[in-house]
Amino acid sequence: MKIGIDISQIAFKGSGIERFTSGLIKTILTYDKNNEWIFFFSSLRNQLDYDIKIQIQNKGFQIKDYPFPPTLLSLMWNKLHLFKIDNLIKSLDWLITSDWTEPPSSFKKATIVHDLVYKRFPETLSSIISRNQNLKLNHVRKESKVIFADSLSTKNDLISLLEIPENKIIVNYPGVHIIETDGDFDLNILKKNNINNRFILSVGKIEPRKNIQMLIDAYIELDLSSIDLVIVGDYGWGPHIKKYDNIKYLGYLDDKELFSLYKKSLCFIYPSIWEGFGYPIIEAMASKTPVATSNTSSMKEISNNAALLFNPYKKIEIKNSINKLINHPDLRKDLIRKGIINAQKFTWKNYYINLISTLESII
Repeated sequence: MKIGIDISQIAFKGSGIERFTSGLIKTILTYDKNNEWIFFFSSLRNQLDYDIKIQIQNKGFQIKDYPFPPTLLSLMWNKLHLFKIDNLIKSLDWLITSDWTEPPSSFKKATIVHDLVYKRFPETLSSIISRNQNLKLNHVRKESKVIFADSLSTKNDLISLLEIPENKIIVNYPGVHIIETDGDFDLNILKKNNINNRFILSVGKIEPRKNIQMLIDAYIELDLSSIDLVIVGDYGWGPHIKKYDNIKYLGYLDDKELFSLYKKSLCFIYPSIWEGFGYPIIEAMASKTPVATSNTSSMKEISNNAALLFNPYKKIEIKNSINKLINHPDLRKDLIRKGIINAQKFTWKNYYINLISTLESII
C-alpha cells in the first residue's frame, strides 16, 4: 500500500498528541517493511526534528515539508474545505489525517481520534480548539472510511455524540516507549531541581481539563512537609499555578528526565477530568510506580483495576488516595505488581499490526 500520513502535530512538544505522533512514527519506521509511506509535515515556526527526518529518509520513505501555519490549514481545509491534498501527491491508497485538519481528498481517508473533550467539556478548552475540532470532525463523519479511537471511551463518544456508525470505528490502544535511566542520572535530576527524596509526581499540561489546581489544593490540606509535590508539564492556557512551599513546578522535561522522575517518585497522581487515553498512567505503571487517577473516561478503562480511582471533582477523594499510597506500603507493592502487568498490554507493535490489517481489509 501507498499511505500518506500527516505528522504535523509532532511539533507540539510536551503534549499528548506529540507523544502519540512521535510513537507512531517510530513504530512505522521500526516495523513496516512492505508499504510505501509519505509523511506530511507543516509548521511555520517549528521544524521537523532532524534525526526523525534522517530516519524517514534512510527507510526510503518520502517527506513533504511545508511552511504553512496550522491556522491557515485549519481555515483552508476545515472551514472552507478547499484545495485537495491530491495536489501535493498524485496517488495514495490511504490518507491518514491528523488530529487538527481534515483536507479534502479523492483518496480513501482514515483518521485517528483521541478524544471528544470539545463536546463533553468545552469549557475546559480554548474556543479556538473547540471550533477547530467541530469543523474537522464534521468532515470526518462524511468522508472517513475508518476512524481509529484511542479507547473504548472515545469510541462510545463518537457513536453517542457524533452519531458515527459503530462499524466505522476501531479501538486501537496506543503503546508506550519506556526510557531507562541509571542511578547517577536519577540522583542528579533530584538534586538539580531541589526535589525531596520522597515526592509525589503528576504530569500534564497546565490547563483547566488537567485539574492540577485541585490536586494542589488536596496536597496543601494534607500538610505533607516532608514529601514534595512535583508537577511536570508546559503551561497551556487558563490560570497559572500559584507558588507554594514543597510544590516543584518543572515545566517541560525531555523523556529521559521524565522517566527518571516516574521511577523515583513515591506515587503518581493523575487528576484529569477527561482523557482519550492518558499516556502518563501507563508510563508510570511501566516505571514501577503506584498510580491513583480519575474514575472517568478512558482513565478507568486503561487502568484496568491496577490503580486507585477517585472522583476528580472531589478533593476529599484525591486526599484519601494520596494518604493511602503514602501510608500503606503493601498497597503500593500490590499496585506496582498489577501496574507492570497492565502496562505490558499497551505496545506499539500491536498498534501497528491493528492499523495495517484494518487498512488492508477495507476495499
